[in-house]
Amino acid sequence: MQLNSVKYTIMFAAIVCIACSIMVAVSAVALAERQELNRKVYKQRNVLMAAGIIKDGEKVSNQDVVKLFDENTEMKLVDLKTGEYVEDGDPASYNQLAARDDPAQSHPAPENSSSIKRVPNKGLVFHVMKEGKVDAVVVPIEGYGLWGTLYGYLALEHDGNTIRGITYYDHKETPGLGGEVDNPKWKALWPGRKGFDDDGKPAIRVIKGKAGSVDEAPHEIDGMSGATITSNGVTHMMDFWLGEAGYGPFLHKFREQGSA
Repeated sequence: MQLNSVKYTIMFAAIVCIACSIMVAVSAVALAERQELNRKVYKQRNVLMAAGIIKDGEKVSNQDVVKLFDENTEMKLVDLKTGEYVEDGDPASYNQLAARDDPAQSHPAPENSSSIKRVPNKGLVFHVMKEGKVDAVVVPIEGYGLWGTLYGYLALEHDGNTIRGITYYDHKETPGLGGEVDNPKWKALWPGRKGFDDDGKPAIRVIKGKAGSVDEAPHEIDGMSGATITSNGVTHMMDFWLGEAGYGPFLHKFREQGSA
């Protein structure tokens, strides 16, 4: 076969494509376990950041993240409708997002402004431990912003009301606008604010403009400039996940029982 023939060119291109496809497929399979482990550690890092155990910008190796997570947290599963702890199921291997999408493990969400269609029957909670007692609790949150769903964690002090911190580990918001949900300065506005009003209703919200101090405006957070829709999205997801359809029943019991 002549090297400059069309047939040779097509065969050469086909062989290169097949070889590259095999290499990509083999790499994907070989690295799948490591990728899954990295995703797990990344979420653990964000739980610890929401809880204030790892600071924004602090360099901590994956190995130390796992160690800190094991030393400082206890994972639990709760029935989101009743707010009771449940013992069936392994919290460490529970995939809440997969459960949400499985009709056998979830139920339709009530009408809401966060574009949440289904709610898992069981939800993860992370107890943050200190000297053998629950010092704070971290819960997953999610809701639609401007361009897609934001996924994160909200940490509440042992009173189940005072916010300790917030993180977002996955979102599609515009850098410099809605993407400011990642800005440490904006996240620093949350600690000390209150999630609920005196009647136990979700009350924390992102306002347009600047909020006052923690004492002056315990339920308000500064809006993100040029990102009204994302700001509203954050408020909507707080309403949902602190409300009756989300972790409201659990957090109500948590407050009543004084961190159980």
